[in-house]
Amino acid sequence: METPPPGPLADKTDAELLYLAQHAARYPAAIGTAAVQELQRRGLIPDELPNTAQPHPQTVSPPDTNWLEQVTQVIRAMLWPRPGYRITPWLLNTNLVVFLMMGLSGVNLLAPAGAALVAWGSNVSSLTPQQPWRLLTSVFLHGGPAHLLLNMSALLLLGLMAESRAGHWRWLLIYLLSGIGGSLTSLWWHTQGVNSVGASGAIFGLYGLLLALLLTQRTTLSRQERAGMLGLLLYFALSSLVGGLEGPAGTDNAAHIGGLLTGLVAGLASVFVWRPK
Repeated sequence: METPPPGPLADKTDAELLYLAQHAARYPAAIGTAAVQELQRRGLIPDELPNTAQPHPQTVSPPDTNWLEQVTQVIRAMLWPRPGYRITPWLLNTNLVVFLMMGLSGVNLLAPAGAALVAWGSNVSSLTPQQPWRLLTSVFLHGGPAHLLLNMSALLLLGLMAESRAGHWRWLLIYLLSGIGGSLTSLWWHTQGVNSVGASGAIFGLYGLLLALLLTQRTTLSRQERAGMLGLLLYFALSSLVGGLEGPAGTDNAAHIGGLLTGLVAGLASVFVWRPK
């Protein structure tokens, strides 16, 4: 029997595929389906799963292994750099370390006070014009565990999907530029003052970068793969924007939009500098 061609997740490790398949409910259905198909192509799960005509990702059972070893493999796959996935783990680890350091310094991590965030480098209207480094330091601060988890989950998924295709240094540069762009937009928009933190502006910038690469066809994807990834990307970006608009009043939507536009413009400019990955 002819072996099926590699799918869009062919560059992921077994542990990553198992994680995506087991937690498919957290992501669009196409992600879980692609993970299952790739596992089947590698022979790690049967082609026909019991009691269902079309396999659903949530029914996948991983190969027999020690559960602690499996958890360790998943954590290592998420947080340890490797070829094709170098910058995202460092960004994830930096955000996590900063959050833990805040806690060790005495900050209430469940609900950090505004003054504590200012002390750690938040983007605050009264100080940032004289201390412009806050435009960047605020990107690595978060206002609680839910805020951190939401942003890091989005960064992890984007990194697994696309860092290798975008290029490591472009990935890092656009992330940082978009974080600064989001912070500047937040200062400009909130004329009554703002005290803002979070990586969401930088993450929206990565959405913008990938949109630029897909729209200019600066990737090695086929037309069908490009259309699928573009659909997923638009879904993620639009759902995040709508979620921000409908979310708590403290959600900094100006930073989201500013980061997205910065990433899109910088991504379009970068296609003339970086060769396609």
